[in-house]
Amino acid sequence: MKSLFEAARVEEVKERLVRLHPDSERQWGKMNPAQALAHCTAAMDLAMGKAPVSPRVFIGRLLSPLVKKSLLVKGEPMRRNATTEKSCLVTDERDFVVERQRLRESIERFAAGGPGICTKHPHFFFGPLTPVEWAALMYQHLDHHLRQFRV
Repeated sequence: MKSLFEAARVEEVKERLVRLHPDSERQWGKMNPAQALAHCTAAMDLAMGKAPVSPRVFIGRLLSPLVKKSLLVKGEPMRRNATTEKSCLVTDERDFVVERQRLRESIERFAAGGPGICTKHPHFFFGPLTPVEWAALMYQHLDHHLRQFRV
């Protein structure tokens, strides 16, 4: 299971961020690259307990055991158009350079903070997660959006 607690994974993600450009073409979804970067930073903030978490969604209560096993145990990639936490939706225009730097700093802060930086609040879809699961989920989420732009 790939995780942001692994230095090699953190470096991999940062290298992929360098290959993302403001005009990178998306393969699915509605966000442009700058919006996707801001969205990923918002998700990292949730994982670190820096933002309020919405109540758990009903569909998550039903499907989370299967999806969790697929993503966090088997390491299968996150599917296109996955459910998004409402507080992480980004629809306004953003500055690409600023958002890429913010995400890079967020990833570094998460990795350096280790298990103690992870929130104890339940995930809006998966419910309670261990720090190891948060780190794996954050890697999967970043990978999902980097793949969205073929990087």
